[in-house]
Amino acid sequence: MSSDSQNIRRAILSKWQESLSKHGNLFSSDSVSGSSPPSVFVGSYNYPKVFVGPMVPPIHGDTSLLDSPEKWKGKSLEDIVNFRLNLVRGIQKIPIEQTDGRYIENLQEVAMSSKPIDSDLIFQKATSPNVTLDGESAPFGPIGEIKSAKFSNTSSVKSIEKIYYDKDLKAQDAVLNLYNSGIEISKIQKCFSIGMLGQKRKLVPTKWSITATDDIICKSLTEDVLNYSLIDSHRIFSYEHLGNIFTIVLFPHRWVYEMIEAWYSNGVIGFGSDNEDARGIDHPPAIAGAYFAAKLGVLEYLNKMKIQAGVVILREIRPEYAIPVGVWQVREGVREAMNQKPIIADDFEHALLLASNKMSISKSEWFSHGNILELMRQKTISDFF
Repeated sequence: MSSDSQNIRRAILSKWQESLSKHGNLFSSDSVSGSSPPSVFVGSYNYPKVFVGPMVPPIHGDTSLLDSPEKWKGKSLEDIVNFRLNLVRGIQKIPIEQTDGRYIENLQEVAMSSKPIDSDLIFQKATSPNVTLDGESAPFGPIGEIKSAKFSNTSSVKSIEKIYYDKDLKAQDAVLNLYNSGIEISKIQKCFSIGMLGQKRKLVPTKWSITATDDIICKSLTEDVLNYSLIDSHRIFSYEHLGNIFTIVLFPHRWVYEMIEAWYSNGVIGFGSDNEDARGIDHPPAIAGAYFAAKLGVLEYLNKMKIQAGVVILREIRPEYAIPVGVWQVREGVREAMNQKPIIADDFEHALLLASNKMSISKSEWFSHGNILELMRQKTISDFF
């Protein structure tokens, strides 16, 4: 199984090296000039002094697609890896408490910009175009330590600017305010990570800010869902992209949620899962950020339909998903699944069978690694009244 993954990685890498033979000088220079999509990144290495900076491709014009996961539906794994590799990442080491000063304030302007920003970065030394693609970490373009950075042609999104200047608003209220005003989640996450939201501001590593943003939105959506009437049928939704198969089962029950993931490692199937009832989850999920990203996609649907349901999400990670490209693909995959026409099942057992039939893993195997049946057996206090 993993040889498929290795072959995919090799093919993508050799194409990248081929393009470097034509344009390599753009990626191995002591400067880069281009339009940032706009994009900023905060690393977690060396926390609480982290590497922070903009991401800039060596191209001018409308580069917004390079860092807008919400627009990547239908793109191939290779497309997305190339978007990532084309972004040159500038870095400076900054303590997380430092959310002001010229460099960070410039990056905050980048994060709230409504369009790509002309950027000129000069590095301490030339960047290296050599990249590694493995099955463990998300792909990245060349990295350079910034000597100087200049940005021009910025134009702020007004709703973000307003919240940026409101130092009395709590971070979670700021996130919800932006989400409810239609700002894309990937944009909110960038603002969160570059220290623009809340009363006590700090820089937050990008991968943590992604999960924190999803979790804040999920908590708010769950509160609303708990007030709706129960769904009256068993519905199965599914969607496949980038070597990930998602199947979502909704069933008549008070809000309970479980996500089970399966993946292939040297011919062996590994499983991970976690779950919650109406009280939410009280520990970091065993399956990390995917848990919240998937939950957000399904909660949006329940809110739109104004219904409450029990939810099981199955995610089969095929060997074709050879390079992990980020937890956004779980959120967008589940969102897309919820846009499809559901299959209606006769009852819960039938629903689980239909859901498993879309995968290459049997129903008994899936549910021997989950706890949904146990969750459903637990009586809630409200059941007694």
